[in-house]
Amino acid sequence: MIKLNIHEAKTHLSKYLAQLKAGEQILLCKRNQPVAQITALPDVPTRPRPIGLAKGIFSVPRSFFEVLPDELLDVFEGRSA
Repeated sequence: MIKLNIHEAKTHLSKYLAQLKAGEQILLCKRNQPVAQITALPDVPTRPRPIGLAKGIFSVPRSFFEVLPDELLDVFEGRSA
């Protein structure tokens, strides 16, 4: 585990990113007292998500395509207080 004070992390964080990717963790400290832990996120899947995952499970109701009432449109467009 890598221990970094806030100032060092602010100035040199980019050089530690490769180590994070390799599974290392950073313990972020303020005046040598731990305040946070930084870990790498899991890899994002490289293949695209398939289309139609909810086919047959969910259908969009006809009411979804109906025009919204003016009062609701005003709220969405910021014209209502």
